Amino acid sequence: MGEGLNVKNIGILAHVDAGKTTVTEQMLYKSGTIRSLGSVDKGTAHTDSMEIERQRGISVKSAYANLLWKNININIIDTPGHIDFSAEVERSLSVLDGAVLVISAVEGVQPQTEVYFKALQAMRVPTVIFINKIDRTGADTNRVIKDINKSLTKDTVVLENIIGEKSSSPEVEYIIDRSVLEQIADKDEDLLDKYINEEEVTESCLRGKLIEFIKKCRIYPVLYGSAIKAVGIEELLNTLTDLLPVPSSNEIEDLSALVFKIEHIKNLGKAAYIRLYSGEIKSRDSVYNSAKNVEEKITQIKKLKGLKEIEAGEVKAGEIALVSGLSSCSIGDILGRSDNVPKVPSIATPLLTIQVLPKIKNEYTKLLEALEELQEEDPLLYVQRIREKEELHIQIMGMVQLEILQSILKSRFNLEVSFGKPSVIYKETPSKAGYGFAAYTMPKPCWAIVRFYIEPLKPGSGIVYESQVRAEDIKLRYQNEVERQLPITLQQGLYGWNVVDLKITLIEGEDHVMHSNPGDFLIATAMGIMDGLQSIGTTLLEPILKFRITVPEEAGGKVLGDIINMRGSFDSPVITNGNFTVEGEMPAATSLDYPVRLGIISGGKGIISSKLSVYKPIALELGEVRERQGVNPLDRAKFILAMRNALG
Repeated sequence: MGEGLNVKNIGILAHVDAGKTTVTEQMLYKSGTIRSLGSVDKGTAHTDSMEIERQRGISVKSAYANLLWKNININIIDTPGHIDFSAEVERSLSVLDGAVLVISAVEGVQPQTEVYFKALQAMRVPTVIFINKIDRTGADTNRVIKDINKSLTKDTVVLENIIGEKSSSPEVEYIIDRSVLEQIADKDEDLLDKYINEEEVTESCLRGKLIEFIKKCRIYPVLYGSAIKAVGIEELLNTLTDLLPVPSSNEIEDLSALVFKIEHIKNLGKAAYIRLYSGEIKSRDSVYNSAKNVEEKITQIKKLKGLKEIEAGEVKAGEIALVSGLSSCSIGDILGRSDNVPKVPSIATPLLTIQVLPKIKNEYTKLLEALEELQEEDPLLYVQRIREKEELHIQIMGMVQLEILQSILKSRFNLEVSFGKPSVIYKETPSKAGYGFAAYTMPKPCWAIVRFYIEPLKPGSGIVYESQVRAEDIKLRYQNEVERQLPITLQQGLYGWNVVDLKITLIEGEDHVMHSNPGDFLIATAMGIMDGLQSIGTTLLEPILKFRITVPEEAGGKVLGDIINMRGSFDSPVITNGNFTVEGEMPAATSLDYPVRLGIISGGKGIISSKLSVYKPIALELGEVRERQGVNPLDRAKFILAMRNALG
């Protein structure tokens, strides 16, 4: 995307309605990439290309644009702000060289702001904080700075003064002087000496230190502006070009690239957005996909020039491109070596599962194909097909996503659909440690014996696997089948939910020189793991949301009563200017419909924002047991028969 390697990939992130898309629009306009400004409210924003985005005034998909500023190619990645589309943000995080975190001067730090910043911090992405809407009534940048220092980071450095805050025509003044030195002196002994001794520090020295500290994420520069009035946009662009690092150029190294987005394009078919961390790819090159263990030929490479994708013969380290020819690839696949590809923290967890029904019954197959195509673009949809009932279920982040999905199925696939009643997604974890065993030796030819030690781990640990079995007892290729089967088996525990936060150790086992096949170990693993879970039992876990609710003061008592009724807990409420604000935690299951009730009791003035906090144990009678899909490995004879037919 853009010519040469003088390129920076910059993400624009924010909580919904902080003005992120308008910031992007102004950057494109100021750089001359677009000739006229679009508007989010009027549905004419250039990076909101989907019809539903224009109608709703929210970003649903990450949008890409390229601009040139001071001879630096900046690839802008405008990400959605609404929590329901945070999976799009997660997929974009891995490709960023830098980020702009947009925060409203009125609302301040909000739950998604915190989620996105912590992810950027964990990945050590240099980030500029842009406090937007300084012209608005209620803007209070001092309060927002305190908010940032409390909730995000104390390592901020303010690079601007505001003239006329809250006025209809505010201005910003870029400052790199002694006031900046005062803010960063404690980061460097030499600077601290000069500050204490009141020695002169040149602007070029200060800039050099700023660049060094920003690159290492030791400081986060703060800028001000009003995107709607085009205030502070030029200063933002200058900061991105002058103070944020250019990615290192590793094109002479072996190829290392990540597939971070997939689209299905008319007349082009399946296309993949890739970011190169090292090496280069040219048209007609064959590339190795390590996740799928296949080699495929690149048939076309496109890069962004402005808002248009143009043909390009090659893509180099540091760049992003849209490529065709990778027909078997999925999001998250690595091309070439994995050494240089960063690990991305998970910030998106679907909380609801729901049935999708075609309005016309004989369009079931067409709907399945459409959902499977959409799942390629968003793997978290996790389409489940229940063949015997001809039912289709998906996982979603929230109800806004459902509305968008309904619109996409209609506009793109000409499918009218309705939805069942949403159910919260529970999880399971082992109740204690214990053993699981399976000996699959009949009917021949087959031979796979496995014994596992299963133990619970702390929340958030996922699945940890270890083998203590020698290759002489179970060949490594068979052990690989054991590891491959584990996440598949753990999709459904004793109560039908995904089993998480456990360590599984293969402690004993045996293959047979004549009778063993790789498929035998898939079957034995499933039976051995379920044998273990049945023996030790599992505990049901429910999703708990962290929330913030603001209502007029007179509605505060009702809100606290509701929180208690929903099995929630809360911190001491805060009352300011007639507004009652309370933060706390509550189960997702009991609060699904609460935004509607909140609107009623607050006369439409209530605001609720929430994010997933943690999964906590819940009594089985308070949760939900899900009907198992497919044959249970505990039904040994039936399971073996079903698996042998599938493997055959």
